[in-house]
Amino acid sequence: MTAMKPGDQTETQAQGIKDDPVLPLKIYGPELSYFTGKLEAVVRYMELPYQRIPKGPVGLLEKATGVAQVPALHLADDRWLTDSTPIIHWLDERFPATHVIPRDPVLAFFSRLIEDYADEWLWRPAMHYRWDYVEGAELQGRILVEEAAADVPLPKAMVRHLIKGRQRALFTKGDGVSPETWDHVEKIYLDTLTHLSAILKDRPFLLGERPSLADFGMFGPAFRHFSMDPTSARIMRETAPAVFEWVARVWNARASTTKGPLLEHVPQDWGPVLNSIGSGYLPYLCANAQAWRAGQSRFDVTIEGAPYKNIRTAPYRVWCLEELRRHFNALAAPDKHEVQERLEAHGCWEPLWQVEIRSSGVDLERKLPFAGGGSMTGLVKKEFTKRHWFPVSAAKRRKG
Repeated sequence: MTAMKPGDQTETQAQGIKDDPVLPLKIYGPELSYFTGKLEAVVRYMELPYQRIPKGPVGLLEKATGVAQVPALHLADDRWLTDSTPIIHWLDERFPATHVIPRDPVLAFFSRLIEDYADEWLWRPAMHYRWDYVEGAELQGRILVEEAAADVPLPKAMVRHLIKGRQRALFTKGDGVSPETWDHVEKIYLDTLTHLSAILKDRPFLLGERPSLADFGMFGPAFRHFSMDPTSARIMRETAPAVFEWVARVWNARASTTKGPLLEHVPQDWGPVLNSIGSGYLPYLCANAQAWRAGQSRFDVTIEGAPYKNIRTAPYRVWCLEELRRHFNALAAPDKHEVQERLEAHGCWEPLWQVEIRSSGVDLERKLPFAGGGSMTGLVKKEFTKRHWFPVSAAKRRKG
């Protein structure tokens, strides 16, 4: 368990935090978790008191939030929140003095796009480097067992074996990573290092002098995966030390001391990242949405020449496409024009709109991050649980 206290905010900010009935926070999630690290970084930056709890009693999160996924956020007033993206949006509104979403609507849209790309498209290389390389799978499997499954009444070696097999089945082999796509998956990571290195030559954070949602989105895979898993970390240190340094800078950032303006416009050096979104991520979202609409549980798609086979259809990622469209449609007319013009310049506009979407079934009543009840269908709950899984659950089911 880790804990921190508020930093040196102004007296007004500190008093507001002290008196807020939702504090202190409890974040449930293992240390190695992609999205737990992302959420922790935001909470640290906002200087909110919190504890990270590696795991709770079996069934706690599913009962409290409706899904057995991490991270889950437990408020001091006994409400529960789930899913890092809507949680961050809620925190941003709750604590506006330390907001991370840009107030400019165009910058906010592109920051959300970058976050979504990092959450969902960099997920595949993050899982690949962790579970397909022996040294990563052995190291992180051991850590995960000790932290999140220490009380499972099975030999530790057996639990590690179960975890590694399950992770590969769902997140690498089961998500299209094969000898035919291995090089492309790794190219996504290598290109990301190149793009971020170029951006960080000119400023400490992606959008200016302080971190924004774009930083925290990219930080998710970069922190607990790329900068820590042996193979990807070695690549980062040797080829992109500026990115390695940026990861530490984001983790260490505090709103009271990390001051300075954001840029006024989406920078030109974001262009290569946006190109990757247009040529890779959005076409994938479209193929996934088409498979969902057709009622397919699996689908094939060729992305940038790489033939991905038998990818699991993900209703959550249909929701991601729904959300990108919703955020665009909420813009004022002049902002829509500016966003569309930039999206068109990077091949993002057409794939954002080219497919008709069948409802994802996620957040039907628009309650997220306060999940549970009727916020999602049973099928989507199953998929949601697969995304951020507590290893103890599978081990106990296997034993039974």
